[in-house]
Amino acid sequence: MHEMSLAENLLQIFETSAVTQNFRHVRIVVLEIGKLSAVEPDAMRFCFDIVMRGTLAEDAVLDIIETPGAGCCRNCGAVFAMDALYGLCPVCDSPHLQITAGRLMRVKDLSVE
Repeated sequence: MHEMSLAENLLQIFETSAVTQNFRHVRIVVLEIGKLSAVEPDAMRFCFDIVMRGTLAEDAVLDIIETPGAGCCRNCGAVFAMDALYGLCPVCDSPHLQITAGRLMRVKDLSVE
């Protein structure tokens, strides 16, 4: 479950930011998770709650926004939505696809005090 290490990395970001930006408590975390990022939102919520216990983000609310996947065909240039990392172009059936959106996870917003 790599979501645990991702949650630990988030905590490190919060702790570093708390020092540089002078805050003591994280209230709300808005996290964007791409459909193609291989991060399970439910697993992320579970790990986030465990990792944040006893820290400056212990009572933080985690708001997850799932962003859609998208790609284009390197063969015919078609642009389309993607629900999986691999597949075929819906226009020409080529397997030569390039992912253009939905692979990232990022902190979109952080509410602190």
